Amino acid sequence: MTGLGEMISSPGSLLMLALGALLLYLGIYKKYEPLLLVPIGFGILLANIPGGEFGIVDTTAFPEIKDMTLLQIASEHGIMNYLYYSLIKTGLLPPLIFLGVGAMTDFGPMLRNLRLAFFGAAAQIGIFVVLLGALAIGFDIKQAAALGIIGGADGPTAIYTSIILAPELLGPIAIAAYSYMALVPVIIPLIVKISTTKKEIGIHMKKMDRMHPPKVQIKNLRLAKILFPISVALVVSLIVPSAIPLLGLLLFGNLLKEIGPDTKRLYQAASETIMNVATIFLGLCIGATMTVTTFLNVETLLIIAGGFLAFSISILGGIMAVKCYNLFAKKKINPLIGATGLSAVPMASRVANEIALKQDPTNHILQYAMSSNISGVIGSAVAAGILISFLS
Repeated sequence: MTGLGEMISSPGSLLMLALGALLLYLGIYKKYEPLLLVPIGFGILLANIPGGEFGIVDTTAFPEIKDMTLLQIASEHGIMNYLYYSLIKTGLLPPLIFLGVGAMTDFGPMLRNLRLAFFGAAAQIGIFVVLLGALAIGFDIKQAAALGIIGGADGPTAIYTSIILAPELLGPIAIAAYSYMALVPVIIPLIVKISTTKKEIGIHMKKMDRMHPPKVQIKNLRLAKILFPISVALVVSLIVPSAIPLLGLLLFGNLLKEIGPDTKRLYQAASETIMNVATIFLGLCIGATMTVTTFLNVETLLIIAGGFLAFSISILGGIMAVKCYNLFAKKKINPLIGATGLSAVPMASRVANEIALKQDPTNHILQYAMSSNISGVIGSAVAAGILISFLS
């Protein structure tokens, strides 16, 4: 009845259980993205208990599963495989999470500081650098694109791209994406330390605003917030239609929030009920893909290393874009703004703000960092849409 004998004969299971325990430690004790790392870590534990039949069945080992109905999958391979093939493989959960993220996002800081939004685009450079690097070491073009998208620091985007382009790499890519998002408080200070000076991170954004006040100000911010998601959705749908499943629901969720009392019930459902349910099932399903056979191999280790490289290059790309801008502009920008061009909202902005306050307790840059940070969400979704358009 027990799985002890099988666990002893398969030491790899012990390593996977240790990985699950590590993610739980990071989520519970260190409080690194607990809403994601806790369900992912627990899913890994359940998937790697011998005899539990909680792990996701690999289509390589069981190719016939592609032709099975959902009821047949549930009957023969368990309820977790039913959830995985109905919610993850169909690409349903990532857009639902984007709906919730949009409902919890305030585009106000970005609209008030639109020039800072360009650094969210610059921070996507890690995606394409690592894509080329992955091609060089033997990944095919679709796998390389799915690996590179980790550099956008957006878990749902990485998952959605992997589902379409490289479903066989979904587990390792999801783990890498969410693990590095959780480690933003460690990675950003490291990259900032090696790429900037104290003088640069001491640039006082509010003083710069007083010295060089903006020439144009938004008179009706509420109207701008309502028109923004509608107009961006229309523009993106015409240019990169494949980005709409993610970006469209992000903007729709935001529109529900900005309309106000008339759509309050829909906004609350998107930001609370739908978001919470989607996050639980996404985390458990992703964790359940991390079994011994799918994780403990050289390819997975390369994905984890490539993900870290993509993440770091994206942060560095945003910083260097700001430094280049400062060479020609009178109104200087703190390079920490560029470091937040990732999609890890709002953690990246909070980390950048803490670094600035350590240097100067009066230098509050949170609202400026959010401009770049929020635009990074849009940038990573558009980048994913471009890759999907060319490669799917």
